[in-house]
Order: sequence, then structure tokens, then C-alpha cells
Amino acid sequence: MKLELGKIMINDVQFGSETKVENGTLYVNKEEISAMVLEDKRLIKAEVELARPGESVRIAPVKDVIEPRVKVEGKGQIFPGIINKVKTVGEGRTHALVGSNVITCGKIVGFQEGLIDMSGPTAKYTPFSKTNNVCVVIEGYEGIETHDYEEAGRLAGLKVAAYIGEAGRNVEPDEIVTYETKPLLEQVQQYPDLPKVGYVHMLQSQGLLHDTYYYGVDAKVMVPTFMYPTEMMDGAIVSGNCVAPCDKVTTFHHFNNPVIEDLYERHGKDINFIGVILTNENVWLMDKERSSDMTAKLCRHLCLDGVIITEEGYGNPDTDIMMNTQKVSQEGIDVVMITDEFPGRDGKSQSVADTVPEADALVSCGNGNVIEYFPPMDKVIGTLDYVETMIGGYEGSLKEDGSIEAEIQIIIASTIANGYNTLAARGY
Repeated sequence: MKLELGKIMINDVQFGSETKVENGTLYVNKEEISAMVLEDKRLIKAEVELARPGESVRIAPVKDVIEPRVKVEGKGQIFPGIINKVKTVGEGRTHALVGSNVITCGKIVGFQEGLIDMSGPTAKYTPFSKTNNVCVVIEGYEGIETHDYEEAGRLAGLKVAAYIGEAGRNVEPDEIVTYETKPLLEQVQQYPDLPKVGYVHMLQSQGLLHDTYYYGVDAKVMVPTFMYPTEMMDGAIVSGNCVAPCDKVTTFHHFNNPVIEDLYERHGKDINFIGVILTNENVWLMDKERSSDMTAKLCRHLCLDGVIITEEGYGNPDTDIMMNTQKVSQEGIDVVMITDEFPGRDGKSQSVADTVPEADALVSCGNGNVIEYFPPMDKVIGTLDYVETMIGGYEGSLKEDGSIEAEIQIIIASTIANGYNTLAARGY
């Protein structure tokens, strides 16, 4: 598959009478957005707020972050199987409004949602303090079941992102980047002397609001499968989970996966990037065994020389990534893991919940247990009512003046375990 990604750079966001892009500024019609979201009768509130880099704004609790995109040429539409018909995507041309995002937030869905500061000392931990954000503050009707509320919020964010993405359909991109992965035999023959490298992308799928969707299918009912990397850039994978904020893979991160970006950058130079193996993260040992067995089998079938594996979440999923690492390694394939660490506030505990001898090459995305001070902000989009029950928060975290003391795992994407962050660790 060959995909042209047209990047339209957004430097500011403003309210306007129509939703459009003009001279690097995104204008959005807040009334149209609110009315569209409230078409879902499960929601009784849909307020639209703006948050720009450097502003004294705190957004909480955050459910998802989505970059507006639109399919300009090729088969299918953005978010197939979710808000559009099921059609294989990943080729043709897609436009992205880079530097802008849709953020869904408001009354909490699950205790594992987090926050974003647009300025101050903790803004550096999240990439979304640097983007121009259209925040949709939602609320479900009284007594709504949590899975219904999650679905309503998920669909609201995707619909708004697709609506705003349409504003870039006829705009000339500032940059066009081309990505291509050929069918397997052709891809191998293109660079026969380079090592064949694949990416094992683990999707959070443990249920209880820990879900990810592939063409609309909940990943927990999937078995490992092979996909073209470019499919992700058209929204084939979307987030539907409320995992620990620090390593939550938002829909934005599926669009902009840094492992895929870097593998494409080195493709044809010192590696031959073969493609992506999707697998899930399971609750029961039997399911973990099945998925890791099939992941290793796919890696062997593709004759890979090296594999990068990433996870979402920590604790229970640490067993999944270790089983994948062990079994792929036992096929004679070099493996590098990417994960974050939770060794306690003093850094003296075991960093991951499980380990195997084969896990001898690891890239760390930082320690989520570090405590930081979050100064009060002039404006809160959403509510701070749930800070002390969020992961990273605790009794006494929220102060009377609106400041917060909490572990950095309360911040969206602060230690995200695919490398889209600013933290790392050095081995000695």
C-alpha cells in the first residue's frame, strides 16, 4: 500500500461562523459541533472550549485525543467500521490538520482518565500542551451505564474530528510525506540484503473499559493479525479505553505512531520494514498463551530478523509483552521492547511486573511514579472533582487553591510506552 499524507500545519484555533482552515488558523463553529454531538441521546451536555499552547488552562478528565484527518483519494473513509462503512484503508491520499486536536473530556467515565496542562512545569510531559485543542466537554444522562457512556464519548470525539478534518479536504498541504509497504514477497525482494524488521503492536484489550478497536472490532476478540502500517494513518485503529493516563495510547497516537514513523525513516537505508503484527493484551493466562504463540508464529512465517514490541498499560500487560518477547526470541529473532517503568517513588522496586531472560534489550519511557507539583490554572476545562481518584492522584492531592500534587502518571501520555514522549532512562 502507498499512502500520501498531506500535512496542513495549524498554528492557531479560533471560533468562527464556519469551520475552515485559513492561513494556518483553524476556525470552528461551536454550535454545529455541539448540535452534532447531542444527536446521540445518551449525552445531555456538549460544550465546546478551546485550549492553546501557553494558556493557563487545565483539561480534565481527558478521555481521548484525536487529530483531525480526511481521506482525499483512495478507498474508504477515516475511522472505517466505526463512523464509516468497513472498507480497507491505508492507500491514496489523506490530509491531516497537524498541530490541532479534538479532546473529549468532562464528567468521568473511568477512574483511569487523566489531565493535560497547557502551561506550567508539568506541560512538558504531554505533547498536547503544544497543540491547538478543540475540547468537547460531554456528560451522559443520569444513571447511564459506563460502557454506554464510553461509547457515546468515543463516537462524539471521532465524529467531531472527522467533521473538522473535512476543513482540510481542499487545502494545499504544507508538506506531503509518502509511505509505502509492498506485498510481502515484493517487499522482501526490494531490499534483499537488508535485515527484515517488523513491529508487534500490542493493543489494550482487557475489557472493563480497557478496549481498542480495529475496523470496529474489539481487540479482545481478535487473534494476532498482519496489517499494513499505513492503515493506522487512516484510523483503522481507535482508542476506546480508560487505562492509566500516562501510557494511554490515544487515537492521536495510533495516527502518529513513532515506531512506525522511525521504521519508515530507516526503510531502504539499513532495514527492510516488512509491516505490523497486531496482537492484544489479555486477562486470562490461556488467552495470553494463545496470542503470544500466534505472534511468534507470524514473526517466524514472515522470516523476520528483528522485531520491536510495544505495550499499552502496565502490570498485567507486562506478562503479555514478556511472553511475546520470549517466544519471538526463541524463534531466533532479535527483539527490542519499549515500555515505561513503575519502580515506586523512590525508584527502588522492580520496574515491571514480570520479566524473562530473553528481555535483554529494552527502551524505557520513564518512571510514572515520580511526584510533581501542578500549580493552579486560571481556567479548568471539564472538572477537577475526580483528581484524587484518578491513577496518580491520592487523598490530599487536590489543594484548596486548585493546585495538585500527584504522580506524573496522572498526565495523559507522560510515559506512553511507544516512545511518543520526552522521558527515558539510561542503563548502567
